[in-house]
Amino acid sequence: MESIEQAAVPGPWPKAAPEVEALVREMIGRVADKWTLLILEVLEEHGTLRFTQVGERVGGISQKMLTKTLRQMEADGLLRRTVHPVIPPRVEYTLTPLGHSLSEAFCPVWLWAEANYAAVMRARAAFAGAAAE
Repeated sequence: MESIEQAAVPGPWPKAAPEVEALVREMIGRVADKWTLLILEVLEEHGTLRFTQVGERVGGISQKMLTKTLRQMEADGLLRRTVHPVIPPRVEYTLTPLGHSLSEAFCPVWLWAEANYAAVMRARAAFAGAAAE
């Protein structure tokens, strides 16, 4: 009879095709970048936004990094960039269905953070107290 600990440990994951594994590693690296996740959250919450609005709502991001991140997200199919032919040009960003689905995949992380905020803060305080001794 196996113990509870043994039963709770999942078996090995099925082996993915090398190209799928490469994409997973690439996308984890991309979304692990805080700017991508924050931009996803901002566009999910506010819908279509202009470049400056995205930057203001994300906060703390340089124009260069905002441009780089938005372009990469556009290249990955996560958002759509629309340029309106007016003077001065108006550029807007909207999540694509692919971007919405990625945002939904990270929703559990936000829920986890909300549910466990106090526990994490207690653990950090205990660690800081132990490290100070």
